[in-house]
Amino acid sequence: MADTEEVSDLERWAAAAAWSRRPVLDPLETMMWRSERHPARSATSCTVILLDREPDWERFRNAHEWGTSLVRRLRQRVLDPALPTTAPVWVDDAHFSLDYHLRRRPVGGSGSIDDVLEVARELALRPFDRSRPLWEGVLVTGLDGGGAAHVLKIHHALTDSAGTVQLLSLLQSHTRQHTPDKPVVALDEEQPTTDALQLARDGLRDGLAAAPVRALQGLRAGLSAALRPQTVLAETLRYGASVRRLAAAPPAPNSPLLADRDGRSWRFLALSCSLSELRAAGRVGGGTLHDAFVAALAGGLHRYHAVHGVDLEQVPVRLRVSLDRAEDPMGGLRFAGAMIAAPSGIEDPADRIAAVRGELLSLHTERALDAVRAFAPVVGLLPADVGAAVLGLGVTADASASTMQGPTRATYMAGARVEGIYPFGSLPGVAVAATLLAHVDQACIGVNVDERAVRDTDVLQACLQEGLDEVAALAR
Repeated sequence: MADTEEVSDLERWAAAAAWSRRPVLDPLETMMWRSERHPARSATSCTVILLDREPDWERFRNAHEWGTSLVRRLRQRVLDPALPTTAPVWVDDAHFSLDYHLRRRPVGGSGSIDDVLEVARELALRPFDRSRPLWEGVLVTGLDGGGAAHVLKIHHALTDSAGTVQLLSLLQSHTRQHTPDKPVVALDEEQPTTDALQLARDGLRDGLAAAPVRALQGLRAGLSAALRPQTVLAETLRYGASVRRLAAAPPAPNSPLLADRDGRSWRFLALSCSLSELRAAGRVGGGTLHDAFVAALAGGLHRYHAVHGVDLEQVPVRLRVSLDRAEDPMGGLRFAGAMIAAPSGIEDPADRIAAVRGELLSLHTERALDAVRAFAPVVGLLPADVGAAVLGLGVTADASASTMQGPTRATYMAGARVEGIYPFGSLPGVAVAATLLAHVDQACIGVNVDERAVRDTDVLQACLQEGLDEVAALAR
């Protein structure tokens, strides 16, 4: 077993080192970077890792020092050309200081999880310094019972929430003891120096040089289409119909309770339940863990509306559809968004899971799931407001939901055992954004709430927890 774990660690570290080999932001990353409007249209995610004790600070800091040497991207910043003639690139931050990006502070208050979430909320709402590497971490100490928490904020230009979990895995081990003989990674030779003006000139030069090749490729594509016009026309029409469906009005009426929102006032909530029970509940309803989670979220929102005298039969929910492939490297943005009408009014939780399953299966027939990525190369060169408008297309849901896999067995950070990992995404135009991370046998659910839309967040939290418990009870 020890040999297997050692090989696994070596493979994981090698994959992490390869994370930083792509020097240029891809089209989707470019569009998100240039069109971000924090916090209303934010590309920031935040993760809260609860620890059973306060880790040794020097060991904790050294682990991050080693991690940033392994993943060079964590020591790099984004350089945008003076004119949008090309994509932004990653360049080494000549003034990188770990002490700027990694800090520690006492939790304050009573030391509860709510106090930790307040620290995380404040950190997440603070904009990044876009001239520095796009991550910040805070070790929060003094929790009730002697625990601690690590709060990590990261920008989607660097990686998405799933990539953040991969990144955190590099800093975790399966024992409290120090892991010896970790590879010492020598950073590559420094990159050639450049600036925004030179990058713009190089992009213009390369674009002019590549124009004849692109013209020839376009001519070949046109000739190929001319040889099979009916097939091309049919494919185009099917793709266009899929785009219209995905960008159309929400599949269910929006809630009048959640209509007044602007995405600027965040509130973090943490929920949890048994992972094995929630997964088993999904099977009872003929679905998956993700189906059970969406059904629980819909049930919780139905309860919340009932408190306010509103009958919510369906709720438009935006889902994160993974586009990961086995051969994909660590990091990057590999997901698409799509909406369903979550059947919140179905009383029986097993029937609700089955209905959610049917809605999700219909999404996989959509050809244009990745349409935003397809249009990104062009949109990324247009004014930033255009990119913001494209990213906002179809974002008229009341809630969003996503799931991701975390560690399957106990892990430690600098000698402190990880008790739970709670991910918090931004609010992509929704009132409630819920993310489930599977951690050992615990479903850790981070919920970001638009406080302008939900004034009684305590009531919402109680209703969402009841929705989770109701679905999980199917396993019992």
